[in-house]
Amino acid sequence: MAFTGEQFAFGDSFIHRLSPPTRLICAALFTIPCALLQGLESASVALIAGILFVFTARLPMRDVLQRLLAVNVFTLFLWLFIPFSTPGIPAQTFGPLTATHEGIRLALLITLKTNAIVCAVMTLMGTISVQDLGPALQQLKMPEKICHILLFTYRYIFVIHQEYTTMRRAMAARGFKPKTNSHTYRSYAWLVGMLLVKSWDRAERVHGAMRCRGFRGRFYTLTTFSTSSNDTFFIFECLTLTTGILCIEFFWKGLL
Repeated sequence: MAFTGEQFAFGDSFIHRLSPPTRLICAALFTIPCALLQGLESASVALIAGILFVFTARLPMRDVLQRLLAVNVFTLFLWLFIPFSTPGIPAQTFGPLTATHEGIRLALLITLKTNAIVCAVMTLMGTISVQDLGPALQQLKMPEKICHILLFTYRYIFVIHQEYTTMRRAMAARGFKPKTNSHTYRSYAWLVGMLLVKSWDRAERVHGAMRCRGFRGRFYTLTTFSTSSNDTFFIFECLTLTTGILCIEFFWKGLL
């Protein structure tokens, strides 16, 4: 049974069968150049590539669409401000506000790149279970502190959420009903403050327990990942795809 937040980590697709280090490398090869794109044509191709990743991994479309919806809610706010705040040639007037061609283009560019990156990250990193992600990062020689922060965050985010649920239940048992008044705001402020205090206290106790058990700043694991011909092929394909997108980025205008 999948852990919370790991809905994509279990499957039998081609991408699921790749080693976790390979998926991390390919995620970096695709997302970093994608974030730097400035052309709508290259960003559109990147989005198509991200969608192809999703279909290749055979991810459940309902979960994919839910995540894309959550991301695009924030993107919607950009559409409410960027077209009207970017100087340029007027395109459309809405009362006292004027949207410019440059603002609309910038908002569209951000939308395309955001969705492309989210699709790629869901496919290439979301398909890695957290228990494999830490060793994979260590195998790629990532800083130990990053691996520790990732693993501890995942391990204790559910503990903190459980503590939050307990405190909310206790507030409800005492007759608390949230309203738009100062009492509600103070109550939530106390809730957040106590949650931070309890989290800090638990962190101190966990750190002391680890030191008593001989922890010296490194996790030792027996998990190892081997590279197959499929891994080499997929890395080459991702590198070719990224190169093609960059060629479109830099040479598209020259071809027109």
